[in-house]
Amino acid sequence: QGQLVESGGGLVQPGGSLSLSCTASGSFFSIFPMGWFRQAPGKQRELVATITSAGRTNYADSVKGRFTISRDNVKNTIDLQMNSLKPEDTAVYYCNGGPANIYWGQGTQVTVSP
Repeated sequence: QGQLVESGGGLVQPGGSLSLSCTASGSFFSIFPMGWFRQAPGKQRELVATITSAGRTNYADSVKGRFTISRDNVKNTIDLQMNSLKPEDTAVYYCNGGPANIYWGQGTQVTVSP
């Protein structure tokens, strides 16, 4: 059985940066793709970025060039570096992964506001 725990959210001004981290318990996570999703109030959860076990990445168009996903398969962590943040990036951010992507973290709030 696995578990994902996010950390690192908070309040930041537009143009600022935040770094999110997700720690996975369960060594099997290292062989599966992992991802970050987000859900803004009144909107559906959407994909932000994914990374394969080999490190291949994929980003939503809205965050390309601003966000960077990375992983450490030894430490079982998945990080999301967010730069040039915009108010529309405000959302609860969730870590996801495992077999059939069945595991979700509890979410961490990111608020971008003056």
